[in-house]
Amino acid sequence: MMDKKKGVIGILTGGGDVPGLNPAIRAVTIRALREGYQVIGIRRGWGGLVDVIREKDADNSNNFQILSEEIVNRAGRTGGTFLHTSRTNPGKVRKADVPEHLQGKYAEERNDLTAEVLKNLDFLGIDYMIPIGGDDTLSYGVRLYKEGFKVVAIPKTMDNDVPGTDYCIGFSTCVTRTISLTNSLRTIAGSHERPMILEVFGRYAGFTAMLPTMAGAANRCVIPEYKFNIDHLTELLIKDRNANPSHYSVLLISEGAMYEGGEMVFKDRSTDAYGHAKLGGIGDLVSERIKELSPNHSNGKTVDVINQKLGYMVRGGDPDAIDSIVPMAFGNLALDLVLGGIHGRLVVLKNGRYDNMPLDIVTSTKKLVDVSRFYDTDRYRPKYENFEMKPLFIMTSEL
Repeated sequence: MMDKKKGVIGILTGGGDVPGLNPAIRAVTIRALREGYQVIGIRRGWGGLVDVIREKDADNSNNFQILSEEIVNRAGRTGGTFLHTSRTNPGKVRKADVPEHLQGKYAEERNDLTAEVLKNLDFLGIDYMIPIGGDDTLSYGVRLYKEGFKVVAIPKTMDNDVPGTDYCIGFSTCVTRTISLTNSLRTIAGSHERPMILEVFGRYAGFTAMLPTMAGAANRCVIPEYKFNIDHLTELLIKDRNANPSHYSVLLISEGAMYEGGEMVFKDRSTDAYGHAKLGGIGDLVSERIKELSPNHSNGKTVDVINQKLGYMVRGGDPDAIDSIVPMAFGNLALDLVLGGIHGRLVVLKNGRYDNMPLDIVTSTKKLVDVSRFYDTDRYRPKYENFEMKPLFIMTSEL
């Protein structure tokens, strides 16, 4: 369909948006164009590739666009993703989400449209796909690679939990926003002399609670990797409050955290295309329990609690310095691999150095906080020790 130069590269962003996606798209596009490639931006993650109509005169403007330096320069310094995003998994498309022109062919409750995706890639003349996403989005990149298509992937997620890399696009800005927002909310907690419970992102990994706490944003943090005792947590927060001249304390709680005898708290039981139910509510639940248990640790007096979910506030706005620099480097690393004829790789920061790893690492293991090395399970806070020779974010590598 497309007039090829050296080749055609497709790029997409999938899953939740984070600051740093547009700089990555910009880096890939500008380098690719200068090396003689054409770049096609796929809209709405894998969803754009599912919905393509393979007809010359069909309107596919909602599914893809040809990228130019002008387009990517305009968006390259901003947050979000101008290509838009989705959580579409082409291997498990709900019957109701099958494109209209394919509904007669796919009528199961869940449908594998990978054959259509491969035909659409061929229709567009794409030689390489560069998906930018978390482990869910990239897991479908693994699927495409196993089907024989050339894939080079770029990791992004605020949770920083893509295996194989120390760093994912969006993590630094998330930590920066969390620290800033927590400090802004301190005035409220101090004015009312209350413990403050702030729920942050982190389904399975607690990095987004650990790093801000380590930086001094909170007194304590609880994370998905370790089930905490709610009464002991209450005792610690009341002690922190009493020791503070302004009579308040701060807890950061990962959305996937669980207390002893409890499980993950879900907003509802509906699941996305990758089988994940939407988390939300552990902050509410813990706040209620701390208020109930507070008389046990405050001479019989009930202590009210401030509760706030930081949520989308930490993923909005422009990228910080690291989430402007790393996407630039990741994009160019991806092009280095393409130019070398190498595929099936994930570009990474590994032990403080840029590198690449086999793509299937994203589906073969999990990346979690090493509790024994970095988390004090009695004090519910990070361990402040043994920093020598650790990389920038201390606990996110294997060193």
